[in-house]
Amino acid sequence: MASVITNGNVNGDVKSHVNGDVNGNANGHTNGDVNGHTVDVSVALRAADLKAAPGLAREIADLGSGPVEDDETRLKLLKKARSLVQALETPRETMIKHLWAQPAVSSALSVGVESGLFVEMVKKGRPVTVEELAESLKASPLLLARLLRHIAAMGYLKEIGEDVYEPNNFTKSLTIPIIGDGYPCILGSCIPAVASLTEYFLEHGYEPPSDPRAGPLQVRCKTDLNFFEYVQANPPWGQYFNHHMGGYRQGRPSWMDDGFFPVQERLIDGADTSDPDAALLVDIGGSIGHDLDEFRRKHPDAPGRLVLQDLDRVLDQIVDLHPRIERMPYDFHTEQPVKGARAYYMHSVLHDWTDDVCDSILARVTAAMKPGYSKLLINENVIPGTGADWQATALDLVMLSLFTSKERTEADWRRLLGKAGLKIVNIWGKGEGVESLIECELA
Repeated sequence: MASVITNGNVNGDVKSHVNGDVNGNANGHTNGDVNGHTVDVSVALRAADLKAAPGLAREIADLGSGPVEDDETRLKLLKKARSLVQALETPRETMIKHLWAQPAVSSALSVGVESGLFVEMVKKGRPVTVEELAESLKASPLLLARLLRHIAAMGYLKEIGEDVYEPNNFTKSLTIPIIGDGYPCILGSCIPAVASLTEYFLEHGYEPPSDPRAGPLQVRCKTDLNFFEYVQANPPWGQYFNHHMGGYRQGRPSWMDDGFFPVQERLIDGADTSDPDAALLVDIGGSIGHDLDEFRRKHPDAPGRLVLQDLDRVLDQIVDLHPRIERMPYDFHTEQPVKGARAYYMHSVLHDWTDDVCDSILARVTAAMKPGYSKLLINENVIPGTGADWQATALDLVMLSLFTSKERTEADWRRLLGKAGLKIVNIWGKGEGVESLIECELA
């Protein structure tokens, strides 16, 4: 039987109470004293919820009994499958997965992206040996073998034989910059800040950070730059982050599609067509133009100017932009140069900033809006009171770590926008894990 360190003794008895540190001192918690009750270590060695497993398996069988042709069924199946895995795993297995397996595979995938490993595998178009890959990449076969072994063990490669691998759809996708480039960027620039939350809260009395210049990112990375300045100052992270944002937005229901936000009725109808210089949609902080290009493609007959606004250093990274889209250098803390547009649009902008900074940004927008005509469209998460999606809650903690900001609830949004002199006309949504579109007008 495996030995367990309990109160400074090495025992084979997994029932031993573990209240102290390895020296027998009672000032540390291993399995700990929770509300006066000692948790038996055997709890960590049993499946988390074995009784739920048969029911979950039946639900999965029922949902998957026919072709999975729609995204709603796929997502339901995925949610049940995750619940089944969680029910079958022991807490000890989950702990090892969180602390060893997942960080290690993310790092291995990042190495694969930066080295061109996955590009080389895809180019081969067949199962490939570690020796072949090592020769092509001028890398150590011993190192590649260890990386590939763990990636395959986590299910992200097909292991064909000993030291022979073939990419699956996931690892093939890592050769696409908007998918793969996020790994080195996020691991290098974001994860250190997220990982430092324990230390940060210990030092700050478990109070949420409020100063964007002195949050977990600045403390951990020893910088006084905000996140955007930090990644731009550490190339190629800035470019990689722009790619990552493009990947983040892929494959999700878009407010520009039928059945989400009524674009024709709420935006195009009533737009000024008499003035050739009238702006239809001004994308504030629109990065390299992903959203405006999507709008152009999906609504090619929409009248008016499409204006992309961001800082010079961001706009300079644009490789190709359709001539219909006008690029305009702009800092959203300064006066908005486009007056009376049909709609001002911000996608994942306000969640980067604390409420007081958002007040400044929104003041510039409202000053440019034309009463009874202009709209503000905010494309962001609206976290529900219960049943929040894991993608939104994960992003909330990332925003806490990088920007001292947050993903907002409906109450948060109403408070923030009401203070800015705006009223919410409607919050348009499309299900779990999908950003909402908050339609606003001047109050």
